Amino acid sequence: MRWTRSLRLRTAGAVTAVTLLGGALAGPAVQAAEPSHGTKAGRLTDLVNPFIGTENEGNTYPGAAVPFGMVQLSPDTGHNTGYDYSETHIRGFSTVHLSGVGCGLGGDLPVLPTTGDVTRTDYATYAAEFGHDDEQASPGYYRVGLKTGIDAELTATERTGVQRYTFPATDKANVLLNAGQSLHRTRSTKVEILDNRTVRTAITGSRFCQGTEPYTVYTVTRFDRPFTTSGTWNGDTVSEGSTQSSATTGRNGAWVRFDTRSDRTVEATTALSYVDAHGAALNLRAEGGRSFDRVRAAARAAWEDRLDDVRVQGGDETLRRTFYSSLYRSFLAPNIGGDVDGRYTGWDHKIHRAEGFTYYQNWSLWDTYRTQAQLLSLLAPHESRDMALSVLRIDRDSGWLPKWGYGTVETNIMTGDPVTPYLTNAYQQGLLKGHEEEAYQALKKNADGVPPTASPAVGREANREYIAGGFVPHIKGRPHAKPGDSDYDHGASATLEYALSDAVLAEMARDLGHDADARRYARRAQNYRSVFDASTGFFRARDASGTFTGSADPARSEGFHEGTSWQYQWLVPQDLAGVVDLIGGRDATNGRLDSFFAYDRLLKDPATTAREVWVNGPYDYYNADKYNPQNEPDLIAPYTYLSTGQPWKTTDVVHAALTLFTDTPTGMTGNDDLGTMSAWNVLSSIGIFPVQPGTDTWGLSTPVFERVDLTLDRRYYPKGHLTVRAPGTSDSTRYIQSARVDGASYGRTYLKTDALRGMRELAFTVGGTPSDWGTDTQAVAPALK
Repeated sequence: MRWTRSLRLRTAGAVTAVTLLGGALAGPAVQAAEPSHGTKAGRLTDLVNPFIGTENEGNTYPGAAVPFGMVQLSPDTGHNTGYDYSETHIRGFSTVHLSGVGCGLGGDLPVLPTTGDVTRTDYATYAAEFGHDDEQASPGYYRVGLKTGIDAELTATERTGVQRYTFPATDKANVLLNAGQSLHRTRSTKVEILDNRTVRTAITGSRFCQGTEPYTVYTVTRFDRPFTTSGTWNGDTVSEGSTQSSATTGRNGAWVRFDTRSDRTVEATTALSYVDAHGAALNLRAEGGRSFDRVRAAARAAWEDRLDDVRVQGGDETLRRTFYSSLYRSFLAPNIGGDVDGRYTGWDHKIHRAEGFTYYQNWSLWDTYRTQAQLLSLLAPHESRDMALSVLRIDRDSGWLPKWGYGTVETNIMTGDPVTPYLTNAYQQGLLKGHEEEAYQALKKNADGVPPTASPAVGREANREYIAGGFVPHIKGRPHAKPGDSDYDHGASATLEYALSDAVLAEMARDLGHDADARRYARRAQNYRSVFDASTGFFRARDASGTFTGSADPARSEGFHEGTSWQYQWLVPQDLAGVVDLIGGRDATNGRLDSFFAYDRLLKDPATTAREVWVNGPYDYYNADKYNPQNEPDLIAPYTYLSTGQPWKTTDVVHAALTLFTDTPTGMTGNDDLGTMSAWNVLSSIGIFPVQPGTDTWGLSTPVFERVDLTLDRRYYPKGHLTVRAPGTSDSTRYIQSARVDGASYGRTYLKTDALRGMRELAFTVGGTPSDWGTDTQAVAPALK
């Protein structure tokens, strides 16, 4: 058993007592010996750079978290999603962040150490200046020297964030706990100073992108020694000695003060709960009470344990750093949503209890169903099972499956039907044993209906029109029935996404013996043809009357969410053979793919083509006829060549796209979207990629490493280990000449999950020129029927 994965960061005798009704704690934290800060040879956490993606709208965060932790304690600099490397002031260290989201959310309870009198209550005005020359981060740890003379350090457990502040010698060393300002809209806040060590808050906020459903997070912060004085603020009014303050909107917070003339260090632990104040106190009792250094060492060990499941050989240090940094970000979400007693707040706003599994939240499904869900099913199947069960709990609690869930609420961000391939992937990977029929019935309800008006969810908003006419109409200017995005605004891409979901649901229905449903969904999976305009040879949006609408130029098409017809033409992984026929056969399709990827230029200069010819901007979605490696609709596109008889071109395109990942703050290609882009990097670097989301099919391409050793969970992968080898692979020697599975010749361009479970080694022989490996018509992944 790998004990660090079940560690709850508690030690007998080292836990402080909790008064559950009041939430107050008593007794000093037990101190431990300082851990060694020397570098251990071969430690994988030393290869991770948390600053990658913190500039140019990668929207990652550099702060402290443990794998899938509820708490992400990180600095906020004023950027709408938290931290931006180009900014120079820190407003506070807040407890909630999501890696790579495109809209502001979280940032709850920014805490900042200061000195002197407390006179300013707006974190934009009391923000502390800092410089990157006095800043560092590694998995589970962050440190910065503020130019106010204060050092701040952060680490975390699953449900707590731990801070250590080293002040100058002063009798006015303050810690400001700002409940009223965050990265989202604040609805209401309450702060309470419970005793001379403990501060409690309740924060209700909302508005991720257009979403308006509110959620509440409860916190309790316990300091390692008594304050000398304390107070609250409300608006501009600072009240020394006050112990409570409430507000609807606007500034509201608490401040506490220490005398650091003899002891300059102050430590504090903040516990979260999305349930209630009692839950926050329980989480603090279970995971608090340990010194900063012990928590930091445990967090680092948890990350080392995760990263150690993938060992690579070959490539230079920069390549390894970008790879392990991507692997690290792939494990940051979804996040634990329940308390240590199993209670969680459901999407019906009621308290429930998860028994026999851990409840997770934060579902960026439009993004993660394409890459990150599959990577986690491979490397973290036990957690992936709990995540899938958590999604099913959303249906049970609220009556509907999620689309883009944040915390305890639906935001309805993005379009299509991403929950279906997410859950069918879990089913196909063997993660839903005992829950297959429950999952199927929830998916069937989602696929055949529309949520009622009283439900916050939009689901398949345009299902009535889609089922009746075979396509989602593109209706410009249609009022949104509910907050969030609307499928009607993106009728063409929504049609393609619905059809993909129908295809993978048909596979599940057939497996479970629902034959009539399977035939019905399989017919609907062909609805992608209804938005194909034979006169242009591309997909186009259709209005409510069925007329093709918008420009006939596929680079300037309308009705596609964050993309154009050029980029969406490959989003039919369930039937690429059918798309090839529509385009005019393999030769015509390969010609179009070559144009799309600027293939001739790519061969001459891959890195420049990736940066200057392909669409290359975090929000540059439209008016383009080239590949966009920075956004989700194109994540599978390079693998299309696997189905057109030219698999070597997949390697060419993938390896060029991998150059966009660098070991710098700008080294993220687009928003990371809760690990989506990072997982693309990891899977593409290994050479095993989910080419049919929602199924058990993995496409093959040349790894960038000579050897990759995967340690797998024996409960799901009985062999417990898989090695991928490509001796001699390099920029100039990257073409598969042959492949072998456990020593036997293998000529197909794909594998199924069952094959991965039964094998120990996948070995590629590579060379400097393309070969005929994988070019046979029988080598391609079959269409779903």
